[in-house]
Amino acid sequence: MCPLRRLPGRAGSVLVAIAVMIAPAGALAQPPPLRTTLPPITVTAQKGAEDPQQVPISVTAVAGETLELDGVRTVSDAALFAPNTFFNEFTARKLSNPRFRGVGSSPGNPGVTTYIDGVPQLNANSSSLELIDVDQIDFVRGPLSALYGRNALGGVINISSSRPSLKSWTGSVVAPFGNFGAADIRATASGPVLADKVALGVGLGYTRRDGYTTNDVTGHDLDSRSAGFGKAQLLWRPATRWEARALLTVERARDGDYALNDVGALRANAFHASRNVEGYTHRDIVAPTVHVTRSGDRIDFSAATGFLKWKTTDLTDLDYTAAPIATRSNAEEDFQFTEELRVSSAKTAPIALSNRVALKWQAGVFLFTQNYTQDAVNSYSPFVVASFAVSQHTPQSALDDRGVGVYGQGTFTFSNKLDLIVGARGDREHKEADLQTFYSPAIAPPQVVNESRDFSDVSPQFAVAYRAVPAAMVYATATRGFKAGGFNPASPAGAERYGEEHSWNYEGGVKSSGLNGRLTASVAVFRIDWRDLQLNEPNPQVPAQFFIANAAGATNTGVELELAARTTQGVEVFGGVGLTHARFNAGSVSEGVNVSGNKLSNAPSHTADIGVQVSRPIWRAASLTVRAEVVRYGDYQYDDANTLGQTAYSLANLRVGVRGKRLFGEGWMRNAFDTRYVPIAFPYPGLAPSGFIGENGAPRTFGLRAGLTF
Repeated sequence: MCPLRRLPGRAGSVLVAIAVMIAPAGALAQPPPLRTTLPPITVTAQKGAEDPQQVPISVTAVAGETLELDGVRTVSDAALFAPNTFFNEFTARKLSNPRFRGVGSSPGNPGVTTYIDGVPQLNANSSSLELIDVDQIDFVRGPLSALYGRNALGGVINISSSRPSLKSWTGSVVAPFGNFGAADIRATASGPVLADKVALGVGLGYTRRDGYTTNDVTGHDLDSRSAGFGKAQLLWRPATRWEARALLTVERARDGDYALNDVGALRANAFHASRNVEGYTHRDIVAPTVHVTRSGDRIDFSAATGFLKWKTTDLTDLDYTAAPIATRSNAEEDFQFTEELRVSSAKTAPIALSNRVALKWQAGVFLFTQNYTQDAVNSYSPFVVASFAVSQHTPQSALDDRGVGVYGQGTFTFSNKLDLIVGARGDREHKEADLQTFYSPAIAPPQVVNESRDFSDVSPQFAVAYRAVPAAMVYATATRGFKAGGFNPASPAGAERYGEEHSWNYEGGVKSSGLNGRLTASVAVFRIDWRDLQLNEPNPQVPAQFFIANAAGATNTGVELELAARTTQGVEVFGGVGLTHARFNAGSVSEGVNVSGNKLSNAPSHTADIGVQVSRPIWRAASLTVRAEVVRYGDYQYDDANTLGQTAYSLANLRVGVRGKRLFGEGWMRNAFDTRYVPIAFPYPGLAPSGFIGENGAPRTFGLRAGLTF
């Protein structure tokens, strides 16, 4: 096993020193009172802001308070609070693919789309950013194609930035550090530039750590991480009803190599690999966004304009051994533009159709363009594919995509108790592909695809919700999901194209709250019927390369339960459970093998989380906070043939600290019991003795964190 690096000398005294600093602050200010009720939360699962307990959709909202108290730095850190949510995540941050209820796909055509400040990440390579100045993350599960369109068949993740204040200046500086040379600093500040008219917000950060995995050939660590990132916001309120908000998000990530190795070797000797080449993965992101809203007496209007440019370059030892067999260099670049215009009935003024019936409505149009290029080169040593060194471009490709979506939804409310919801969205898009695979020198004829295709679909939604009492709701929904077809940048001959995927999702549930705002609970049951399911399959002709192919179909049934409560002042308990039974239908084929009745890959049989947080005053202006949580993932298979998989495993996170009105210090530990597991792996016949290569999940990490707020 790789020994854990120790914290710097005398680091344990930092927490005590901060506590001593906090204590005298009592002469200046009282600490904030400990809440006895859960914080109010709104979500935008149906585009407009609503109480999550009043929407007929399964949604887990992770509020800014939880993000701060739990030290969440990436979206996958927050995912442990959402049932039936699982991330296929490599050590290189660009490859982080969410899956809801077994639904997912390739980065280039995700089944769950991440929205960052209202802008969809049409390629998952840009979805996992370092979080700074984030107010809330919503995990919305189930098909949302009727509102969000083509890549929301499994659901969406909404990441919302904190709004700059028009009233006063606030800010924070937070600096965690820990073992494996981990160091991090994040600073934010926001406030009025022109009272009640213009506000500014700025956030900057830098993070780094050494790698977890040792290269036994050189003794170096492989999978290090470092990134600089920032966010700037300008909020302008020119009139009472109008508001404009501009955001700019940037990140420059410089990560090490993938920590891939034979799965059998990883399980026998975790966090070790042997490479003759040590590579890297680099990513740069620039994302400007503009929002304009108007609140009217009868109609509300909003416009969201998003630009996104990202590029990645990476190099890796393609054979993942100490032998000089093959390397792979890969350069990808993507530019997307999105525009969404939305009108709706005024939030506080639904249309009265009669004394007992009211109507809320919304309609919108969504436009997008996406231009993606890739040049991936596999370099083979002499006598691997020929008697001399050969380079294989697989692929050198350009994919252009443009489309439009139009949607509408109406909610009819009868006697303030019964809601009937009807909605639909029509999508149409045009895709063009210029795909080339060739050798240099030319030892075989090149493969060239140059063509275009159109895709279109209509996705309806039907829902009913009944509130016998204001604090409890029963609901049922039926929704059709849609994911467009397209082109694979690289694939075996004849598999360059893949078709559309469709699903029907049926869900019923109960949501309730009680104890005067101290308790929320929800339970949902669901069934998903897929047709022409899109699968991310390994290319048998090119190592470590994947392409999308359609299978006959699959069915998934499951249950989800969530609960949060503040039992007494300063004591909060929370938890959730998700169960799934995801199986391929008869006649389904993956990787050329009949997989009828097999489990869907990377779909844990269950997920569960449970936690408690206790805060107690210890000085006049300071309180002690202890937080503990455990998350569990059920067994799952790495491939659709169910050849190899990961058994169930649990992870425990601990945190204890002292907080005052302005200062705080704490110690933290993630994966406290140092559980060893291999969360991601894929078939790699030939060079991997087990037939699979994968990466170990993060080991036990621990450290200290200190911060200042104003």
